[in-house]
Amino acid sequence: MASPISVQLYTLRTEMAEHREATLTRLAQLGYTAVEPFDPLDDPEGFRRTADRLGLTVTSSHAYALLDAAVEPVAVYDAIAALGTDLAIIPAGFEHAEFTHLDGLRRTADRLNSLAAQAARHGIRLGYHNHWWEVAPRLDDWHALEVLAELLDPGVFLEVDTYWAAVAGADVPALLRSLGPRVLALHVKDGPGVHGQANTAVGRGVMPVADILAAAPDAWRIVELDSCDGDVYEALAHSHALLTALEHA
Repeated sequence: MASPISVQLYTLRTEMAEHREATLTRLAQLGYTAVEPFDPLDDPEGFRRTADRLGLTVTSSHAYALLDAAVEPVAVYDAIAALGTDLAIIPAGFEHAEFTHLDGLRRTADRLNSLAAQAARHGIRLGYHNHWWEVAPRLDDWHALEVLAELLDPGVFLEVDTYWAAVAGADVPALLRSLGPRVLALHVKDGPGVHGQANTAVGRGVMPVADILAAAPDAWRIVELDSCDGDVYEALAHSHALLTALEHA
């Protein structure tokens, strides 16, 4: 089983901006032993020192800046290495329409493959994270994300956002089985399954969490709440407890 359970820090973006050390300390107190940053360029050395002191592993990092022409890619790769991980994930940045036809998917794959080759020269593996727009379009009964996966070089991995995939209409366990070992990480989240409504703690919404985990048993489990109506720390605590129980069931 994949371990430890991680949390995407975008969940706590406001708290992180106000007091990073206190936020990471609170996560450690909740039982989390891993985190996934969303901005590797934000003082990676200082982040790593705090994470190390708290016993937090950096599982991976989102790296939207790799698509920013104003940012030197080597600075991003150096920052990711400084965080203590070798996994960089593109969390969006392509036009939604590119996922509605084969030519667009080929262009997207070419860009990701090029970035992956560049990243590999710096000891970094590149991945891609989906939202709804990569899953909702269908090409010959295949989700666009499945077609994209076939066009990607073998070294490019996927971080599947299971909730966005469900909102887009996918049978998430079936999608994960289709994508197979390409899936290195999961964003595990829950909620009403309705676009635009807030997330809940994992296990308090409509997602078939146990079936999803079983469909990708070796992938990192990374909790994320894009938004939360209640207390976010309580939701994170419940999510951690549920995932821990499922992993040991």
